[in-house]
Amino acid sequence: MSIDKASFRKLCMKKLRTASTCAKKYKDHKVMATLDALLEELNPDTILFYLPLPFEADIRPLLNKYRKIKKTYVPFMVEESFKMVRYRLPLTRGNFGVYEPKNSLLKIKNVDVAIVPVVGVDADARRVGFGKGMYDRFFSRLTKKPITIFVQLDECLCKEKVTDHYDVQADIYITPKLVKYYRKQRYAKSDSLRRWNCHR
Repeated sequence: MSIDKASFRKLCMKKLRTASTCAKKYKDHKVMATLDALLEELNPDTILFYLPLPFEADIRPLLNKYRKIKKTYVPFMVEESFKMVRYRLPLTRGNFGVYEPKNSLLKIKNVDVAIVPVVGVDADARRVGFGKGMYDRFFSRLTKKPITIFVQLDECLCKEKVTDHYDVQADIYITPKLVKYYRKQRYAKSDSLRRWNCHR
């Protein structure tokens, strides 16, 4: 039976919002451990993180670690999309309940690695989000596609292609139980990264 993007999004949102909160810290830790190992292998100079909503993977401890050794950015909402700003305190609560640093006049055009929260992922490795299109608009303005890592606390994968060509596409997808790779030739420069299994 076929499913469309809106129905798949609704299904995934229900799964995320009804997931048990008892194991959330454990899941956050598992996601961060995998993500940390990947970032060490990739060794990017610049990284786009995100500041999580309650049902998203909380990667703030990792963000605080990398802000000391890398150029780290987070989204700052601007109209129907966002721009990258350096991560710095204090944070204020912005649109959709997402916390943000203060705005910056610095224009950052590209980033090496982008860590992106997802609601779901389809068969084409493309992101299903909240339906606002903010990440899609942001990625469309970049002159160079970053290595894009999707993260999620509870996997929600669709065996069908339900997204559009402009939806953000993953290179790597991480959950507490799964690491899934796409187009590995773009980024797998080290033997150790090439040997990683899909399930960990």
